[in-house]
Parts: sequence; C-alpha cells; structure tokens
Amino acid sequence: QVQLVESGGGSVQAGGSLRLSCTASGGTFSTYTMGWFRQAPGKEREFVAAISWSGGSTTYADSVKGRFTISRDNAKNTVYLQMNSLKPEDTAVYSCAARSRYSMTVCPGGYAYWGQGTQVTVSP
Repeated sequence: QVQLVESGGGSVQAGGSLRLSCTASGGTFSTYTMGWFRQAPGKEREFVAAISWSGGSTTYADSVKGRFTISRDNAKNTVYLQMNSLKPEDTAVYSCAARSRYSMTVCPGGYAYWGQGTQVTVSP
C-alpha cells in the first residue's frame, strides 16, 4: 500500500512562491506516474500537473502553465510542485496522487493513491 504525505503549504501574498513536496512510502515510487490536484471550497477537484515515472514527461493545466513546475526525485521518493507567481485563484487544498501505470492522465479516477492534502492560501 502506497502512502503519500504532502508538505509545504501555507499562506502567501499574490505574486509569491511556494514549493510543495509529496513523499511516498510503500510500493515502488519510481514506477508510478505522479500527479498534483487541487480543490477549492465549493468546487470540483481539478488537475494541476502530472509527471511520468522517469520525470521525462510532464503535463500541466492551462491555468498553471508557465507558473508551476512539477519535478521528482526518485532517490528520495518525492515529487515536488514549484508554484511561482501565485494568484488568489490558486487558493485550494493541494493533493498529490500516484498512478501505477506509465501513461499520464488528468482524470482523478485514474489515480489509486492519494495524500491527505495541504492548504495553499494566496491573499490579494
């Protein structure tokens, strides 16, 4: 069973930066596709970014493209989300997810394992 634990959330002013981390235990991290999702109050969970098992391929939601960067360190069983130029509309609970397939997907249902989430709050 894979367990995922996020960290790095917090409060920041618009234009600021945060880096989220998600560390995995159990399973073989280097074989998992990893994704970041977010959910704002009263809204559906939405895809943010995903990265292939090797880190060689990434994909982003249009709303974060050019501002967020997903990366991973398989030696540390950790995936990161560097968030720059943050906007108030980025405020949400951010969760990482693991998918035991090599293909990437933006669909939450395609991920079998989830972290508990970390709050990101961006003030104007």
